[in-house]
Amino acid sequence: MSKITASDSSISTKPLPLAKVLLGIVAVIALAGLGRQFGLFLERFAVWVDNLGSLGPFAFIAGYAAATLAFVPGSVLTLAGGAIFGLLNGSIYALTGATLGATLSFLLARYAAREAVERRLEGNPRFQAIDHAVGQRGLKIVLLLRLSPIFPFNLLNYALGLTKIPLKSYLFASIGMLPGTVLYTYSGLIIGDVARLAGGTDPERDVAYYAVVVLGLLATILVLATITRTAKQALNAAGVDAKPIDSTAK
Repeated sequence: MSKITASDSSISTKPLPLAKVLLGIVAVIALAGLGRQFGLFLERFAVWVDNLGSLGPFAFIAGYAAATLAFVPGSVLTLAGGAIFGLLNGSIYALTGATLGATLSFLLARYAAREAVERRLEGNPRFQAIDHAVGQRGLKIVLLLRLSPIFPFNLLNYALGLTKIPLKSYLFASIGMLPGTVLYTYSGLIIGDVARLAGGTDPERDVAYYAVVVLGLLATILVLATITRTAKQALNAAGVDAKPIDSTAK
């Protein structure tokens, strides 16, 4: 019996390195495909924004807000913002668009589509915990939710419209979106540089430039991970389960 177990164990573990290699190859191919598609999107989007002239940033902000209302993930737009506008302006425009869209979603849920949102969230234990916690410590909980998105961002905007949080506090808590926005914008800046370099439209840069950029990105990721972990701990202490949902839990 023990020999069979040992044999089975050796058989099951031998393919593991090969599986990892194959998985890595698939991941690289997938990333390359996504990168190519993003490069095409970025090129067209940049031309569109450039053709708008001084109205480009306003169109970007309006498009971001509309995407938020329509449950479209804003990460792609944030990446594009970093690639086109740079780190500072890209972060400002993305955060403005996200805040505008989040506020419109909040007001829509509170005053126009309350019943529809209530039906969507009915029986959701995570939202019930959030609703209770917001009722006790409104601004603090919403700020923590922005720092540690345990609830889908677009849905959370509508969900918070059902809570007792005042609009002023809701708007102030939008600052919690800043760390994630900066990270995605920074990533977009790097992707944009790489795409332009590959296309021959980027000015020549030395290795030191890319080393500084990559180190800056790693530092940003580290800071964001620390902030997220701290926020999750605070949410758990407030009675909101900030752990990933276990699909196998009974």
